[in-house]
Amino acid sequence: MLLSLDFSSDTPIYQQIRNQIIIAISNGQLLPGDQLPTIRNLADQSGINMMTVSKAYQLLKQEGYITADRRNGAKVAQRNPSSGEIPCTLHNELQLVVSQFRLQGVSEECFLTLCKELYNKEV
Repeated sequence: MLLSLDFSSDTPIYQQIRNQIIIAISNGQLLPGDQLPTIRNLADQSGINMMTVSKAYQLLKQEGYITADRRNGAKVAQRNPSSGEIPCTLHNELQLVVSQFRLQGVSEECFLTLCKELYNKEV
């Protein structure tokens, strides 16, 4: 698995790993059942501490994006169809993103166009 980590970013490394795995799942680069690298392997490949990778994997597991156990390692979780209800955490994250765009002076039309493009982006 090839990650692009920005060590000078204000975003913590574990969060960058989490975000990139979620994006890879969303765009079909990682499919349900796909095996993820071991914590040790990903840490070695990326030149980071194993605890950093472990924190990212724990977060992904907690959020339901991956499954993990000692015997089988980490795999992309099967996705269950949503009930249509937006989880509170996603609502709060989106509210923050919308506020940031608004404060940057981005118009509603431009923001919605960008959202549609990203949401419908083909693999």
